[in-house]
Amino acid sequence: MSLRKTRQLIDKFVIEVSGEMGSSEEKKALFENGSSKAMEAVQDAAPLDKYNIVYMIMLVHGIGILMPWNMFITANDYFTNYKLNSSNPDAAIYQKYFLSYLGFTAQIPNVILNGVNLFCQVKGGSISKRIIWSIIVVVVMFILTVVLAMVDSSDWPAAFFFVTMASVVIINMANGIYQNSVYGTAAFLPMKYTNAVVLGSNISGTLTTILALISLISTPDTRTSAIYYFLAAIVVLLLAFDTYFALPLLPFYRFYKQRAKEEQEQSYHDRGGARPPYWEIFKKCWVHDLSVFFVFFVTLSSFPAIQASVVPISENFFISEKFFSVITCFLFFNLFAMLGNLTTEFIRKPGPRWLWIPVVLRALFLPFFLFSNYKPDIRSLPVLIQNDYVYCIASIFHGFSSGYLSSLCMMYAPTSVKPEHQGVAGMMAAFFLIIGIFGGVLFSFAMALIIENA
Repeated sequence: MSLRKTRQLIDKFVIEVSGEMGSSEEKKALFENGSSKAMEAVQDAAPLDKYNIVYMIMLVHGIGILMPWNMFITANDYFTNYKLNSSNPDAAIYQKYFLSYLGFTAQIPNVILNGVNLFCQVKGGSISKRIIWSIIVVVVMFILTVVLAMVDSSDWPAAFFFVTMASVVIINMANGIYQNSVYGTAAFLPMKYTNAVVLGSNISGTLTTILALISLISTPDTRTSAIYYFLAAIVVLLLAFDTYFALPLLPFYRFYKQRAKEEQEQSYHDRGGARPPYWEIFKKCWVHDLSVFFVFFVTLSSFPAIQASVVPISENFFISEKFFSVITCFLFFNLFAMLGNLTTEFIRKPGPRWLWIPVVLRALFLPFFLFSNYKPDIRSLPVLIQNDYVYCIASIFHGFSSGYLSSLCMMYAPTSVKPEHQGVAGMMAAFFLIIGIFGGVLFSFAMALIIENA
């Protein structure tokens, strides 16, 4: 878009949103220092996000995005030691590798539908419809999951397993569209709103883990705990559903939505109705896209499939074996990933140019978890990490670095392209996030096989 057109567009927003700002000369003075300065001036002229309502709504949707995944992995004990704990020989294989099967089944439809949502751009507000219908589908499937929890399936564990996996497929088909669309929505808002979505995703895991700990302490009934998990997910998703309808009522959101709409229409007109230039967008933000892929690839290679089965070395360690997995795997990761997200509100180092270096260095966590005390009864590799405190410290850094670096990647990606392409860039980064999760889940199979058979 030319500077002249950019100036005309910005001038229109200043007039529409800000009302009377003074003489036309004063308005035009906003643009004297070039388009970047003008954009900063318009950002200053935009309506305030009063009480951070839009920020909180993005946060709620971040929580909703990962709520289905977090609920299923945190309810691992319910699936493996209650529903699949049967004398039926068919149940043994499902029980042993449940988390790996769950990750594989969840992420394939998530990747496919994320890609479909990214490359099937429909003109005319389709993102709103996709978010709304995706949430409805996920809620309906969670209601089915609650019903299954109330039914005695001890005589048909294999059928229960396949019904559960089918529901996981449907949930993640809808969730893939939901996640991609939410990141696309956040991308045309200021950078911190994308971070709100990432932060919400890690708050989701923290809340789920706290709920799991409370359930472990307060009730020995695994099924009741699982029902609470699934009902909590329904409540959060319904809250996200309600808050989404509030967004168009807020001047702050309307301002940026209208700005993005007109920029996209101008870009659409300049392209002669052609599809968005995906390759050109990717060339601008490929470093950040691959970085977000690698952050989540390293993370999901060990969390939760490997870490959930690590047990303490010392019998006298201050965290008992009953709580060790819940605390050192789920609580440490989600809590410190959340703190990593929050840290990016104050510190954003390294910058876009050098961010890939700490991202690549995170690969050192892979050999670390290979030689931790994972399934000591069946492993063939030696256990080299002989100190539980060292393992806990590494788990904390693993979570913190995941939250911190993923936030920076997701925030930097949309800012590396033109404003009219920021929505596509945000959705593209979310697509690489999902590919990273899927790749990590697949590699967790290899990690387990290496540990048990090397």
